[in-house]
Amino acid sequence: MPLIGHHVKFLIPGVLRDEPQFARLFIGQALSVLGDRVSFIAVPFAVLSIGGSASDVGLVAASGLIPMLLFALVGGVWADRFKRHRVMLVSDVVRFAVQGLIAVLLITGAAEIPHLVLLMLVFGTADAFFMPASTGLLPLVVGPDRLREANALRGFTQSSTLVLGPALAGGVVALLGPGGALALDALTFAASAAFLARLKPRSTAPETAEPTAGGTFLKEMRAGWAQVRSRTWVWSCMAAMAVYHVVVLPSVFVLGPVLAQQEWGGAASWSTVTAGFGIGSIVGDVCAYRLKVPRPMALAAAGLAVGSCQAIIIGSGTSVAMITVLEGITGVGVSLFFVLWETALQTHVPEAALSRVSSYDYLLSAGLMPLGLALAGPVSGSLGVRPTLYAMTVVAVPAALALLCVPAVRRLPAQASGTANGSGGIHAAAEAGLP
Repeated sequence: MPLIGHHVKFLIPGVLRDEPQFARLFIGQALSVLGDRVSFIAVPFAVLSIGGSASDVGLVAASGLIPMLLFALVGGVWADRFKRHRVMLVSDVVRFAVQGLIAVLLITGAAEIPHLVLLMLVFGTADAFFMPASTGLLPLVVGPDRLREANALRGFTQSSTLVLGPALAGGVVALLGPGGALALDALTFAASAAFLARLKPRSTAPETAEPTAGGTFLKEMRAGWAQVRSRTWVWSCMAAMAVYHVVVLPSVFVLGPVLAQQEWGGAASWSTVTAGFGIGSIVGDVCAYRLKVPRPMALAAAGLAVGSCQAIIIGSGTSVAMITVLEGITGVGVSLFFVLWETALQTHVPEAALSRVSSYDYLLSAGLMPLGLALAGPVSGSLGVRPTLYAMTVVAVPAALALLCVPAVRRLPAQASGTANGSGGIHAAAEAGLP
C-alpha cells in the first residue's frame, strides 16, 4: 500500500500537492470548464430543437459574448474592490440559475428564442465579472514561484476538454437532449460554487494598495488603465491579442466549418482538425508546465506568431491530415502564449490592480471577437473563402511578429525585481523603465 500511495502521489502535479487552496480552486474550475464544453455543443442544438434558424443560433451565441464588451471593465473594478473569490461565487450562482432555467424551459417545451437570448445576456454578464476576478485570484492561492505551473494546469484543463468535451456532449445530448445537457452544465456551476465557498485565499498584501483604492469607480478604472499604459509589454501584447481574436479566430469558428462543408466532406473532417488543435494545445500546456525560460514573453510572442498562421493553414488546400498536423503545431504555440502571458501579468502587475488590468485584456480579446465573427461571413461572401483566409493571414502574422520586435516584450524577465508586491511583482514606476 505505501508503494501504491507513493505512485499516486507522484502522479499528482506538485503544485496541487503543495498548494491546497489552489487544488480546491482547480477541481471546481475543471468541473465547470467540462460543463462549458458540453454547453458549447448543447446550446446550438437547443436553438434548433425549438425551431430556430442558423441566424437564431448566431444571435443566441452573440448574446453570450456581447456583455463582455459592456461589463468587462466593471468586473475588473469590482474584483479589485471586493474579495475576488466572492465575485466568482456570485457569478457561478447566477450562471447555475440561468442554465438551470434554460434546461427547465427546454425540457417542458416552453422555451422560445427570446427566452434564450435574454438568459444568455444574463449568463454573459456573469461571465464578464467572473473572468477578471479569476485571473486576479490565482496569485492569492498559489505562491509566486508556482504561478507558471498553476496556469499551465488550468490551460491543460481547457485544452483536454477541447478533445473530451465534444465527445461527452454528443453522448449527453443524444441521451438526455439539449435540456438535459444544460442541466448537467448547471450542476457543474453549483459544484464550482461549492468549492469557491470553501476557499480561503490570502489577503492582498498591504504594500500593493494603491492611492486610488476606495475612490470613485472611474478613478479606479483609470488607475487600472494607467497600469496598462505604463507597461509597454502589456499594451503591445493586448494589441496583438486583439488582432488574434478579431482576425484569426473567425477563420476557425466561421470560415473553417464553411470550407469543411464545401470541400472536406463535412463535420467529421472538421472535428478531426479541431481535435488536432486540441491535442497540440495539451502538448503546449505540458511544455509550459515543464519549461523554465529566463525571457518567457519572447517565447510567448513566437508562439502567438505560430498560432496566427491558422487561417492560411485552413485555406492551404492540402489534405485534411496535413491540416490537422499543422493545426496541432499552432495549438502548441497558442497554449504557450496564453500560459506565459497570464503568468507574466500575475508576476509583474501589482495584486491590487491585477483584475482591472486583466479586464482590459478581456475587453480587447473576447469583447471584440463578435466583431470579427460578424464580419467574416460577409467579407468571405464578397471575396471568397480562401482569399479571405489569405487576407486574414496578411494582417495577423505581421501583427504577431511585430510583438517580437518590442524590446520590453523580448526582455521581460521570468521573475520580477525591484519593488515587490504581494505576488512577487513590481510597481509601474519601476517597470516603466524597462527597455
